[in-house]
Amino acid sequence: MIEAVISGIGFGLVLTFLTGPVFFALIKTSIANGFHAGVALALGVVCSDIFFVGGILFGSQYIDISEGQKTIAGVVGSAILFTVGVYYFFKKAEVNYSNAVPSKMDRAGYFLKGFAMCIFNPSLLFHWVTVIAAASTLFKVGAPHRSLDIAIMFLTILVFQFGTDTTKAFYADKLRAKISVKLIHRLNEVAGIALIIASLVILDKLVTHFVFSPPGA
Repeated sequence: MIEAVISGIGFGLVLTFLTGPVFFALIKTSIANGFHAGVALALGVVCSDIFFVGGILFGSQYIDISEGQKTIAGVVGSAILFTVGVYYFFKKAEVNYSNAVPSKMDRAGYFLKGFAMCIFNPSLLFHWVTVIAAASTLFKVGAPHRSLDIAIMFLTILVFQFGTDTTKAFYADKLRAKISVKLIHRLNEVAGIALIIASLVILDKLVTHFVFSPPGA
């Protein structure tokens, strides 16, 4: 069990220091709309991770996804990320300097934004497949309490990730009074560019895979 917790913290640290589109979106949301908005977005991100992990661990036993279906999902996901990136890039900058807690409807919107931003990113699916493969190597078949250890490791990763994302949101919120609208506009542009680059990287991987490993080859 100790090994599972330590492994979970290790993978959680890797996730924490991966500076991608979600990182910029979290910081931007927390600065522009406050701590509660950032936490809602972070919760959406964690729930998407739970969906990925659950789908990989349990769904793979019953669902056989073809290479063509994976390619279609990748293209659709990259198109959605590209569209969101363009939206962020041209979005008008706004800063809510009040300390009012967002309404339930607004928090639900931030939650869905975090969830959708990750669920339509196929690279995160590949990331979790890698983590699950690593877990299978660490806790070999036949080892005592293997399933429990794997569950504890993933729970530790998710708790650690949510905790660090909440910490980021907290400190970003503290900087809000010192942040100008111009800086928020720049953060919007950075978040948009990060999403656009992520979508193009995914598309490039799909094209490369299709060229070197065409269906039926």
